[in-house]
Amino acid sequence: MRRTIISMLLACLCAGVAGGARAHAILEHADPRVGSTISGAPSAVSLYFTQEVESSFTSIEVLNSAGARVDSGKPRVSGTTAQVGVEPLPPGHYTVRWRALSVDSHTTQGSFGFDVQR
Repeated sequence: MRRTIISMLLACLCAGVAGGARAHAILEHADPRVGSTISGAPSAVSLYFTQEVESSFTSIEVLNSAGARVDSGKPRVSGTTAQVGVEPLPPGHYTVRWRALSVDSHTTQGSFGFDVQR
C-alpha cells in the first residue's frame, strides 16, 4: 500500500514537471538560423517558438557589431511566430536579442548571433 502511494505521488510530481516544461515559449528555431553564416542579407528576422506568444510583450532587437539597432522596431506576431524587419545589412556580425511572453504568462528571453558573408 505504501509503495502504491509513493508511486502515485512520484507520477503526479513527474507529470507536473513535464507540464511545467511545456509552459514556456521556448525558441524552437530562427531564420536566419542561430549561429549561421548567410550569403545574402535578410529583409527580416523570424523567430519560431514552441508556444503562442503575446504580441504586446514580445520584443526582438537586431544589433550590428557596434551595438546599434538595425531592426524596424516592434515585431509582428502571429501565433508561435514573431518577425521583425531589418534595414539592408552590410556584411558583418549581428546579434539578435529577444524576449517573449507566452500566452500562459511565462516570460523567456535569449540572444544569438549570425553573420552576413562578405
